[in-house]
Amino acid sequence: MRFSPWEGPHRKESGKRGRKPGRKSGDKVDMKAKLERSRQSARECRARKKLRYQYLEELVADREKAVFALRKELEKFQVWAKEIDEGRVPEDIQTILEDVGALKKEK
Repeated sequence: MRFSPWEGPHRKESGKRGRKPGRKSGDKVDMKAKLERSRQSARECRARKKLRYQYLEELVADREKAVFALRKELEKFQVWAKEIDEGRVPEDIQTILEDVGALKKEK
């Protein structure tokens, strides 16, 4: 397709844009179908979004539980370290050492 700067691009007459005369009743049916498809698509999008948020909320709850358990364990280890620094052997460690000693004797 060649064009000159004085004439502009050459187009076929059948390629015009805009409204076409004589297509009014068919357009309404097409428009209703298009609107219904759009509504259905929006419903599906909202459902996917809801599922995504539920999944993320469950993920956050699980991570919060894990953080809580780790903090509790950290506090226990800090108490143990403090007792060891003071020259005492914590009861929990004593039972662990006794259990390990019993296992070694069995072997």
